[in-house]
Amino acid sequence: MFLHKPETAIPVFRPDTEDSPFRAYMTTQLPEGLWTTGLCECYGDVPNCNRLFTSICPCITMGRNSEIINRGEISCRSASLLHLATGVVLFGWIFGSKNRTKLRQHFSLPESPLPDWCAHLLCMWCTLCQEHRELRTRGADPSLGWEGNLSKWLKDGLTPPIVVPRMVTFNIKND
Repeated sequence: MFLHKPETAIPVFRPDTEDSPFRAYMTTQLPEGLWTTGLCECYGDVPNCNRLFTSICPCITMGRNSEIINRGEISCRSASLLHLATGVVLFGWIFGSKNRTKLRQHFSLPESPLPDWCAHLLCMWCTLCQEHRELRTRGADPSLGWEGNLSKWLKDGLTPPIVVPRMVTFNIKND
């Protein structure tokens, strides 16, 4: 269930301190085991209009976050529709909490200030904004999608430590 983190692993998400609107929260080395912003720091999303966007259409923010968190295994559109469908019957928090758990495991973040299910059940909008900020602060742009971020990382010379199975290529040499 937990991702194995070898000592020589290169982080998937590299902080981009120059272009990030979250420079105030960032240091050269992002803190492992700590959220870079608080749950109720939605005012920090003003430059990106994420707070307003999420309050009007949370299923899109959920879809964008989910595509990155799940490394492209589920598309933004599918995740958005799933969140919309489960949200109509008041079970959207289940899908949201599973994504939050994966995000926490990836970055070794604490389950605080609330358990994942409780955060999505009681304060879905703030929770989605916090997850979005965390991804952006750590170098992923949810609006680009997984493939867009992969292109950006490869252009910058970064190699994600965990490769999506469908993208694995093997070069076999027979000597």
